[in-house]
Amino acid sequence: MSPLITVKDLLLLQKSTAPLCVLDATTLLPGETRDPEEAFQAAHIPGSQRFDLAAFSDPESTQPHTVPSAARFGNLFGSLGITRSTHVVFYDQGNTASACRGWWMARLFGHDTVQVLDGGLPAWQHANLPVEQGTPNKPSPQTYLCQPHFSRLKGLGDMLEIVTGASRPVLDARSAARFYGQAPEPRPGLASGHMPNAINIPHKTLLAENGQFLPADHVRQVFLESGLPENKPAVTTCGSGMTASVLNVGLALAGFDEGALYDGSWAEWGATPDAPVTKGY
Repeated sequence: MSPLITVKDLLLLQKSTAPLCVLDATTLLPGETRDPEEAFQAAHIPGSQRFDLAAFSDPESTQPHTVPSAARFGNLFGSLGITRSTHVVFYDQGNTASACRGWWMARLFGHDTVQVLDGGLPAWQHANLPVEQGTPNKPSPQTYLCQPHFSRLKGLGDMLEIVTGASRPVLDARSAARFYGQAPEPRPGLASGHMPNAINIPHKTLLAENGQFLPADHVRQVFLESGLPENKPAVTTCGSGMTASVLNVGLALAGFDEGALYDGSWAEWGATPDAPVTKGY
């Protein structure tokens, strides 16, 4: 299954009898100021629910929106009316990364029938399709049993080993200025630069101006030209584990192994005293 679904194909799904759950996963990225909840109330895809990434996080972690336990994820996913047979479609209000993070999380916990609406809510509205306002009716809660694929998740210890041994390619989705240490990190107290031997692929490199993904063959070419080996699963990283997921969706779209994601990302690495950091080109 492609990680992406078009507006046209989502419309067809909505008209079918197959179980479907459409989720607005919008979460703010650094520099964004809108209120996602208020925007959802003002306009959302008919029948959709809110997927609150803050709720779908480990409440005890000091890192931003860290992956929750399987029990927490399953309980919250089931509360949205989702079962293992539900076709789940994530979208967001325009930053792309939010929906991709939802897709990656669902994949991490074993939900395979999951896609990202290419272009999100802006693509839906650009097609002149109707939206709903207000708070949607709550679905009937379901029991959801996770089947985690923890190989898709990496922690600090994993990354120290990977970076030290250069055993897997590491793809960094931050801007080039942040990657090369030319711009400060938006979170205070973090080192500037990147992990040794990491490859910089700013997440917007995979996207057109309208926020939709470039065609699969173009995305594949971006990865290959960056130096990504075809036969080694990559690990993605970014500032806090959000835009990195855009690269995971891109990897799957382009026919690569979807790889893993370093959940702590630079928010953790850049605050770890002994973690090696490289600056410049």
